[in-house]
Amino acid sequence: MHDLQAADVASPKRTQELIRKHGLTLKKSLGQNFLTDANILRRIVAAANLDRSKGALEIGPGIGALTQQLAREAGKVVAIEIDRRLLPALEETLRPYPNAEVVHGDVLKLDLNALCREWFAGCGAVSVVANLPYYITTPIIMKLLEDKLDLEYIVVMIQKEVADRMSAQPGGKDYGSLSIAVQYYAEPERVATVPASVFIPEPHVDSAVIRLALRREPPVQVEDEALFFEVVRASFAQRRKTIANNLLAGLFTKADRPVLEAILAECGIDPVRRGETLGIGEFAALANAIWRHRGGRA
Repeated sequence: MHDLQAADVASPKRTQELIRKHGLTLKKSLGQNFLTDANILRRIVAAANLDRSKGALEIGPGIGALTQQLAREAGKVVAIEIDRRLLPALEETLRPYPNAEVVHGDVLKLDLNALCREWFAGCGAVSVVANLPYYITTPIIMKLLEDKLDLEYIVVMIQKEVADRMSAQPGGKDYGSLSIAVQYYAEPERVATVPASVFIPEPHVDSAVIRLALRREPPVQVEDEALFFEVVRASFAQRRKTIANNLLAGLFTKADRPVLEAILAECGIDPVRRGETLGIGEFAALANAIWRHRGGRA
């Protein structure tokens, strides 16, 4: 019987030991900051509501601190690691956990739907639980959402500033296209704020744990999803510009101003408003009106 608690990676001493033993130099280019506080790791795992009938997909396991905690709760854990140099350390730390697998690869290039079908076939539910590399947080989150994986939760530690943007409501400086994209697919909830001092090495930013509960249906009905997101992106292209001027620059031409003003009037949106004041329902109405104008049928 293994003394699993004694093998915890999540302490500064054990983390440093493993780094030395495996001759690791941490790569800033891969956003490698290892969390050394087991209490915070347990809070992350608890937020995912795991049990032995469920699976956990981890991205960027590092040397396995979070992976260990996940393996104690979930029936199956699959960790995707891009850095081949970390694989021997992961093999060592995960040896007591036959339910944990490591996949070497780039999460942005993998077919995650196929991976989930292969590894989580017998699981009642699957969640993504990860301490994400900060330099590619948004592309990873958007891939998870846009690939429409059958997930219960996405529980991730990310840069606090990005967590603020994901959960922002209309009217504030943090509210933007990322807020709308995330809230279209999921309901965000802040779990914890995490100081830089519990990482090796310490990052230059504060971190936060956010839980995204995946929606079964979007909160708004849109006729064309791609157009909806195009309208959202265009509306925030230059935050100081009005909604009308941003849309003219991004989706229409100057000659189309009367047409655009008619569309905005149809939706009850003042053309001098800024994108950050519009709620997701107004963006949906606007995108649907543009879709109809372009020849779509309601």
